[in-house]
Amino acid sequence: MSPNLDDLDPRTPVVVGVGQSSERLDTPGYRGRSPVDLAADAAREALADAGVDPAAVDTVAATRQFENSTPMSRAPLGRSDNFPRSVAGRLGADPKRAVLDVSGGQSPQHLVNEFAAAIAAGDAEVVLLFGAEAISTIEQHAKAADRPGFAEHADGDLEDRGYGLRGLVSMHHAAHGLADAPSQYALFDNARRARLKLTREEYARAIGELFAPFTRVAAANPHAAAPTERDARELVTPTEANRPIADPYTRYVVAREKVNQGAAVLLMSVAAARRLGVPADRWVFLAGHADLRERDLMQRADLSRGPASVRAAEHALEVAGIGPGDLAAIDLYSCFAAPVFNIADGLGLAPQDPRGLTATGGLPFFGGAGNNYSMHAIAEIVGRARRNPGRYGLVGANGGIMSKYSVGVYSTTPSPWRPDDSARLQAEIDAWPAPDEARQADGWATIETYTVKHARDGKRIGIVIGRLEADGRRFVARTDDRDTATVELLGTGEPIGQRLYARSFGFGNRVTVDEATMRQLYPAEPAVLRERYEHILTRRDGHLLEVTINRPEARNSLHPMANDELDHAFDAYFAADDLWVAILTGAGDKAFSAGNDLIYSGSGRPMWVPKNGFAGLTSRRYLPKPVIAAVNGFAMGGGCEIALACHLVVADATARFALSEVKVGLIAGAGGVVRLPRTVPAKLANEMILTGRRLTADEALACGLVNRVTGAGQAIEGARALAADILESSPTSVRISLQVMAETRGIPDVVEAVTHHSPALDELMVSEDMMEGLTAFAEKRRPRWRNR
Repeated sequence: MSPNLDDLDPRTPVVVGVGQSSERLDTPGYRGRSPVDLAADAAREALADAGVDPAAVDTVAATRQFENSTPMSRAPLGRSDNFPRSVAGRLGADPKRAVLDVSGGQSPQHLVNEFAAAIAAGDAEVVLLFGAEAISTIEQHAKAADRPGFAEHADGDLEDRGYGLRGLVSMHHAAHGLADAPSQYALFDNARRARLKLTREEYARAIGELFAPFTRVAAANPHAAAPTERDARELVTPTEANRPIADPYTRYVVAREKVNQGAAVLLMSVAAARRLGVPADRWVFLAGHADLRERDLMQRADLSRGPASVRAAEHALEVAGIGPGDLAAIDLYSCFAAPVFNIADGLGLAPQDPRGLTATGGLPFFGGAGNNYSMHAIAEIVGRARRNPGRYGLVGANGGIMSKYSVGVYSTTPSPWRPDDSARLQAEIDAWPAPDEARQADGWATIETYTVKHARDGKRIGIVIGRLEADGRRFVARTDDRDTATVELLGTGEPIGQRLYARSFGFGNRVTVDEATMRQLYPAEPAVLRERYEHILTRRDGHLLEVTINRPEARNSLHPMANDELDHAFDAYFAADDLWVAILTGAGDKAFSAGNDLIYSGSGRPMWVPKNGFAGLTSRRYLPKPVIAAVNGFAMGGGCEIALACHLVVADATARFALSEVKVGLIAGAGGVVRLPRTVPAKLANEMILTGRRLTADEALACGLVNRVTGAGQAIEGARALAADILESSPTSVRISLQVMAETRGIPDVVEAVTHHSPALDELMVSEDMMEGLTAFAEKRRPRWRNR
C-alpha cells in the first residue's frame, strides 16, 4: 500500500520538472541554436515547470553529444569545453557539482536512477539533468564560409566520466565492417527472424507494422524531427528515398540522427520540493528502476535475444511492485526494431499493444537525439503520468549495441525510495557461459547470423557471425568485395544455418560459398623469393639471405604493403633448404625501422599486419632458422619489436632502441611489452615501456639487448660476420637447436626442460649433417654441410 505524501521520508526523490526544446531547418523561426542553447532552453522549461529558481540547483549532469562521444568524434563548429557548466551559466545557476556522463542511449535514464539514489542518500538535493544535439544545424553550416562558432569555455570543475566505450568498440569488428550501428543491430534482427522461422518478407512486414504506429505518434509531436505518418508497407519498401541500409533495414526504420533537440529533467528531494513550494501535483515518483549490461557481442549465447535488457525491465517492475499489465504508458528505445522487439518479447507485449510502445514517436521518426533521446521519453512519460494520476509509465533506455539498458517506472502514486538489486543481477549475468571465439577463422562453418550492407553507390558487402564446424567456436567475417556469389547467398532465402568456407588473413576473416571460390579469390603464392619487391630488397649470397626494408624516405616505417612483402620474403626464407641464415636491415643510415607508418595510418586508410605479425616476424610462434637484425640508426617502436623478435642483433654505434608507443597514445602491442621484459632487466624494461626511454647501442649491449656493436655504418658488415660464424656450423644442428629452445621455453623446471624429449633430436641422430660433422672432425677437415 502506498504511503500518503505526509508520510514520505523527506529525502524521497521526485521528478518535479521536465522540458523539451527543438527546431527544424525548414520551419519559421529557425535560429541555429547550439547544443548548449538547446539544452539551456529545455532546462529553463523544466525549471519553469516546477517554478524553481536556477539558484536552487546544487548539481547538474549532462549526456554527451555525438561530437564528444568517441575519441574520433569531431565538432566542425566547435563545442563547449565544459558542457554542463556552459548550460548552467546560461541559466544563471552555480551548482556545486557538474557531471558529464558516459556515451550511450542509456545515459538519461541511468542519470535519473543514479541521482535519485544520491538524493535518497542525502548526497544531493536539487539535480538538473539535460542534454541536446544540434546535428542538423552543424551539418547544414559545417562547410559554410560564414558558419557560426559553437566553441566556448566555462569555468568550474567538471566530473567528466569519459566515453565509457570499453567492450563496445572493437578494432577486430571494425575490420570486418561492424563499425556502424545499423549493421550490428541487423545481426540481432536477422537472428530473431530465423528463430521465429519467418521469411524475409514476413519479417519486413512485422517491422513495418511495429513502426507504423510510431509514425502516428511522431506526427502529433511538435518536437518530432520527421512528423510524417507512414503505413507499414511504405516504411519497409525500398525506394530512392527509402534506400536499403543493412538488411533488413531501410532508411525509414533506422534512427534519425540529424536533429536539433534538447530535453531536461529536474529532480529533487521531497523536503526541497516543499521548501521551494513545488506543488504536489507536479511530483512524479521513480517507483522502479534498474541498470544492467549485456555480455559483449561475441560473448552472448543467443544473438536473437537480449536477456539482460529484459531482466532490467522485469526488475524495475518488481521494484515498483507492478507487472507489465499495470503500465498505462510505455516508451521503448527504438533506434532499430531489435531492441523494441526484445523487450516486447520478454515482457509479453504485443507489437500492436493499444497502449503503444512509444511516447515520443521513436528514434526513426521523433528523432534519435544522440545519447539524449530517452530524456525526451522521460519528459513525455512524466507528462502522461501527471495527466493520468495513479497510473504507471515505463521508460526503457538502450545504449551501445543493445549493450546497456536502464529502466525507470514513473507514477504520481507516492512511492518511497526502494533500492534496486542490479549489482547482484549483473554478477549473475557476467557469470553466464559464453561461446569460445576464433579470432582467426579457417575451415567450413555455418552461419549464425548475418547482414548485407548497402552503400549509396550500390556496392554490397556481407557480414557474418558463424560457428566453425570443427570446434564450434564463434567468429566474425565478411565477404570479399569481388565475391558476388556469397553476397547473393546472404541476400536471398534463409542464409542462417547455411555452410560457408572461412579463411583468415592479416586483414581479417573472409567467407565464401566454397573452398574453390576462396582459392580463386586468394590464390596461394609459392613460398619462393620474388624477383622484385616494391618496398623491400633481397640479396642472396650463397646460403645467406639479406632483406632490406627499402623505405628510407619514411625512416623504413612499415605500412600493410611493406609488411606483406616482408612476410612473403620470410616465408620463402624459412621454406628454402639452401638458405640457412637471414639478415634484416633498413636502407640508408638513419633508421633500421621507425615502426608503424603513422603518416599512412593517419590518412584514414586501413591498417593491418600479416598473420605472422609486424614485418612477418613478431607473431610467428618461433623462427625456425636464424634471423639477425642489423640495426643502423633508429629502431623505434615497431622497429625495436622487430629486433626483439630476431635471434641476434648487431647494432652500429649510431643505433638507438626505444619502445616509443606511449608517446603517441599507443602500446608496443606487436610483442614489445612481452619480449622486452624477458630480454633486459625488469626495471629497465619497465622504464623503456612506460617512458619511451631510448637506449644507445652500448647500453643495449650492456643489458643484453644486442649481441655486437660496430662502428657507424658498419652494422650490416657486423651482421655478415656473425652470419659467417653461424654458417660454419651445421644448419641442421642450428635449426634443431632453435626448435628445442622454443619447445622448452615454457617449462619452468630446469630438470624437466633438460629431460624433455623432442622428436627433433631423433631427426638429428639420423641426419647427414651429424655424420658429416663427426667424420670431418675425425679427418681433421672442414665439414661439407648438406642441411639434411
